[in-house]
Amino acid sequence: MPATAPRKDKNAQAGPRIQRDDSTDWIKIAAGASLIAGGILLLTGQRRAGMAAAATGTTLAMLDQQDLLRTWWGQLPGYVDQVQDMIGQVQSTVEDFTARRESLRQVLTRTETPAEAKAASEA
Repeated sequence: MPATAPRKDKNAQAGPRIQRDDSTDWIKIAAGASLIAGGILLLTGQRRAGMAAAATGTTLAMLDQQDLLRTWWGQLPGYVDQVQDMIGQVQSTVEDFTARRESLRQVLTRTETPAEAKAASEA
């Protein structure tokens, strides 16, 4: 019986194979459990323990979602610029409104000159 050489698959990649692990994702479970425990502790009035558990859960969730956090962190300056633009527009609108209000107040509360008062009393 001749020894056969192992077949090479055309689609096989060179190098070590990374085996997909379908086991339970313990980091997500621990993050969720910590967040739930923190919420329950906060609701029962145990603030320090609740905050510690919530902070632990948040940290674990952030460790699990590093790529997403990097994406958000990269987009954050754009959002800050948009908010600054909106605040500038609101400030400009408020200043315009204040100027119009002041000019209207001056028109409505204008005091009569003595000549106008004399003319009004003679009429």
